[in-house]
Formats: sequence, structure tokens, C-alpha cells
Amino acid sequence: MSQKAINAFKKLDNDDFEILEAIERGIRAYEHVPIKIISLISGFPEDEVVFRLDKLNKLELILRWGGSYLGFELNSNGHDCLALNALVRANVIEAIGMPIGVGKESDVYEALTPEKETVVIKLHRLGRTSFRQTRRLRSYTAGRKHLSWLLESQIAARREYVALKRIYPVISSVPEPLGQNRHCVVMELIEGEELSIILEIKEPNAILTEIIEIVKTIYRSCEIIHADLSPFNVLYNADDGSVTLIDFPQWVNSKTHPNADSLLKRDVKNILIFFKKRFEISEDIMKILHYLKES
Repeated sequence: MSQKAINAFKKLDNDDFEILEAIERGIRAYEHVPIKIISLISGFPEDEVVFRLDKLNKLELILRWGGSYLGFELNSNGHDCLALNALVRANVIEAIGMPIGVGKESDVYEALTPEKETVVIKLHRLGRTSFRQTRRLRSYTAGRKHLSWLLESQIAARREYVALKRIYPVISSVPEPLGQNRHCVVMELIEGEELSIILEIKEPNAILTEIIEIVKTIYRSCEIIHADLSPFNVLYNADDGSVTLIDFPQWVNSKTHPNADSLLKRDVKNILIFFKKRFEISEDIMKILHYLKES
């Protein structure tokens, strides 16, 4: 979440959010939403809409398009403000803290709940990768030809939240999901580092076994395959030796997805390659796959 979005959020009132929401609704039908449509959706007269649009444009929350007609669209700052407002009003979070990490497809920040508990807010940013690559790799966008990046990011966030809600009650080796709105997911703060940067582990065999057991539980009890599992989305806590799986927007159903077997195999292969290269541990992937699937 940019500093511009955070600063602008403090200057917005309810009517401003109504206009932002009207633009958001309008982009489902228009690439650039006309003033008349914004007025129709929001219920505000056009002169009021023009006044609000000027304010939002100066705060850099929207983009102005002056082609064959005058139209507007949300930018990432406006999208962030809408999500933040909804999460604050729902008493999920109270404030945004320091950034934890910035990736190709998401930003992760610390946040504070009304109870003063530190949590994590993840903002999906699918627009950072190319359109064709994202559509090719993410099967859940198939058939949705006119989705904007904002809507794509919302889908990713909803999918991740659904996965965590399904998994966490069964096994607590994923972050506890606390809330979701638009492209944002609020979840438990997990202590640990990405497995990819860990150079030494006291008992690497035990950690590999634990990861396989988590994958098995998620696969069998939750009917979920991560579908993007790698050392980059496994967190390892050296203090207590715990392992947590993160980043679930690409998950698939283990029972119904046509490529379930190949995706499960790819997940396991990614982990086995890492442990072989980093810790010289060799395991038979076919035996592990059989173990995961056995009744």
C-alpha cells in the first residue's frame, strides 16, 4: 500500500468512497467509466460527481481518460483505499504498519487490529506480471475475457481466503484467516523465514517429513492442492522448528481439477529438489506420491 493511498485515506469522507465504489462497479462494463454512469450508480447528481472526481484525481486515486468521451477508472491507490475502508469499518483492522515484503504479485504489510494485535494484510497485485502469463498460469481466470487487473486481484484474494478458511480448522500449519475484502486478505502474523533462504537446519529430514505430512493432510482432508508450492512459500521458524505453508491463490481441488495429479507431482518435486540441493536428501517422488494418495 503506497504512502499516497495511506495519506489520501485520511482525507476521504463517505461520499468520496461512494464515488470510488461507483467507478469500481462501472469497470465491469466499461474500461473507462463515464460520468453519467458514475452518477447513475452512485445516485449523486452529475455536478456533485464532477466535484468528487476532481478531488479523487488530485489525490491520485483514479485515472482520467479523455478519448472519445470523458471516463475514469480506479488505480491501485483507489483500490487500496476501498479495501482498507471496508476492513476498518468491519473492525478487522485499525491501522497499517510497516511493509514486510513486496513480491511480483503481492505486497505484505503488518497491520493492527482494534484489539491492538499485530496481524498481516496481503494485497494481491496481479497487474505486475504480464496479462498473457497470468492468464496462462492461473486456471481460475479461464473464460473471463474482460476482467481488469483489479478484478483479477480480487479473485486471487477470495481464492486464497477460501483455501485458508478450509484448511486452518483442520491443520494450523497455514496462517489463520481473519478477514478479506477485494484484493486484500488479513491473516495471522507467522514468525519465520522463507525456507529458500535457510542455509542450515538441525534436522532437515524431519522438516521434509513435516512438509509432506502437511501436504497430505491438505490433500486428503481438505481436498486442496497448493499448485504453486516451493521453498519460497514455506516458512520455517528456527526457534520452535515449525513449518507453515503460505500463498494459496493458485490452489486447485484435488478431486475435480483435470490436472490435479500433475500439479501435486510438481509441488512435491519442487520441495524434493530443494532438499536434495540444499541438504543432500534424496527421496523417491513416486513413493511419496503413493503415500499421499493411499487410502
